[in-house]
Amino acid sequence: MKTPLLLTTAAAAALALAGCATSPGYGSGYGSGGSYGGYNSANCRDCGTVTRIERRPDSSPNVAGPLIGGIVGAAAGREIARRNSDSDGRRNVATGAGAVAGAVAGNAIQNRTGGGNYYDVHVRLNDGRTVVMVQEDVSGLREGSSVQVRDGRAWAL
Repeated sequence: MKTPLLLTTAAAAALALAGCATSPGYGSGYGSGGSYGGYNSANCRDCGTVTRIERRPDSSPNVAGPLIGGIVGAAAGREIARRNSDSDGRRNVATGAGAVAGAVAGNAIQNRTGGGNYYDVHVRLNDGRTVVMVQEDVSGLREGSSVQVRDGRAWAL
């Protein structure tokens, strides 16, 4: 009874060790030709070549800058008119003018400091798959660059 259990355990251990010894996609560490950071680029499942980099058009609505600028401008115009006039009509005109001026200024500020550029990075992986990552920083990447895809972006090798 003990012999079949011992043989089964030994066979399972041998299979587990054999699986660990032949793990594909990893180099043998330092000195394994063609590897980068422990990854053999020829066998790396997540390695490939950049085929195309496209700048994404900015499709986000430009609302926050004008809205905040308009609110601040209206409040400033109302306060200035309150200090300098007793007429409700002049206060309303100053509030409206301040809102328009603030919205224009807020829009200009947002356009100058607007969000970063985003790029679609197309990568053909060594196993034939094609993936597209959206990332802000493409420094060090160009068409034909060897890359590794990890953490949702392409990293130059």
